[in-house]
Amino acid sequence: QVQLVESGGGLVQPGGSLRLSCAASGFTFSSYFMTWYRQAPGKERELVAGITYTGGSTNYADSVKGRYTISRDNYKNTVYLQMNSLKPEDTAVYYCNVWVNGLDYWGKGSLVTVSS
Repeated sequence: QVQLVESGGGLVQPGGSLRLSCAASGFTFSSYFMTWYRQAPGKERELVAGITYTGGSTNYADSVKGRYTISRDNYKNTVYLQMNSLKPEDTAVYYCNVWVNGLDYWGKGSLVTVSS
């Protein structure tokens, strides 16, 4: 079955960096568009970034554009989210997401806390 496992979250100071990873299994990873979402305390889940199956095209929420980079390694079945210049408002649980055969799959999430 489809599985998504996020890792790499933690506590970081404002201005710092983190890289999240999402290891995927149970589907042909290289054939699917992948996305990262986040959900801050008391807020709705929001789309952060997406990447096409080849990695040739990406898109970002305005709030992270220029600071975050999504990438993928189709040999390792992994999608990444490099987060730089982190701000306290980036604090959230970050989720990996994929639609496969009409079904929506999510990982359990990775908590990112930006605080001094």
